[in-house]
Amino acid sequence: MQTKRDHGGGLDAAIAQYGGTRDGWLDLSTGINPVPYPVEAIPKSAWTALPDSQAQTALIAAARRFWGVPDNAAIIAAPGASALIARMPALFDASAIDIPAPTYNEHAAAFQSHGWTITPGAEIRVLVHPNNPDGRWYSVADLASGLTIVDESFCDIEPDRSMVGQTVRENAIVLKSFGKFWGLAGLRLGFAIGHPDQIRKLEDLLGPWPVSGPALSVGAAALSDAKWADETRQLLRQDAARLDALLQGKGAQIVGGTPLFRLYQVSDATAWQQRLAHSHIWSRIFPYSKTWLRLGLPDEAGWSRLEEAL
Repeated sequence: MQTKRDHGGGLDAAIAQYGGTRDGWLDLSTGINPVPYPVEAIPKSAWTALPDSQAQTALIAAARRFWGVPDNAAIIAAPGASALIARMPALFDASAIDIPAPTYNEHAAAFQSHGWTITPGAEIRVLVHPNNPDGRWYSVADLASGLTIVDESFCDIEPDRSMVGQTVRENAIVLKSFGKFWGLAGLRLGFAIGHPDQIRKLEDLLGPWPVSGPALSVGAAALSDAKWADETRQLLRQDAARLDALLQGKGAQIVGGTPLFRLYQVSDATAWQQRLAHSHIWSRIFPYSKTWLRLGLPDEAGWSRLEEAL
């Protein structure tokens, strides 16, 4: 049996241990925008018909504009970035990969399940940019000479740092998550940007109609709304600073993070998590650190609950 990997979320287990109902919990264990993109009415046809090529074309065109995808790079949409991560090993004829740790653990899991070894200095590399959980940013100089998979799931908070421009070369594939920045994780939408030959292989692995009609519709609208994105970046930065001030006032030290999640050093991360859980607030701790506590941003109603619990 496969061991369940460590992630944020997991409210069912928290509820089983600390009681309450899902509606009564404040989940700060993920890095999902608590103020999601406002979804307009979805056309009935998006639910009842197979996704058509026109809707897919509209989504890809909006994504190209939003991320400034180079003309000679290809882009594909998928049912979440995790679906793309799981298929990455099948693209390459190799057996070793460099994944600087600590980082998002699904990358290592995907390659190890295909028999690969995690080998520092390998010709193929994965960089989570910015990194999860510490928010570290990489540079073009960090790309491997062979090929680098750049996971930009949280990069939309600072688009100027994106490495999408590097996909003009054959040694970079950039992955994008829609659910984090736009706060619609349940929609399941992600993107891969890279050399046409590599993206064509991914397209074959995903099969026909990988993205649902509703996701095509919502994604195209959101990626065309630059004004919402700009305003959201400003709001997220303000709320991240507000969270830092609150936690520092309670004795936590800032380790890093992004405007979508913050990483703190505390005396005993497990004790902090348990204290918050008794107030039905779920946080994130890590098996490799006894002092790291990660918190996402609360929604407007959650700030007073968090302050009271602390």
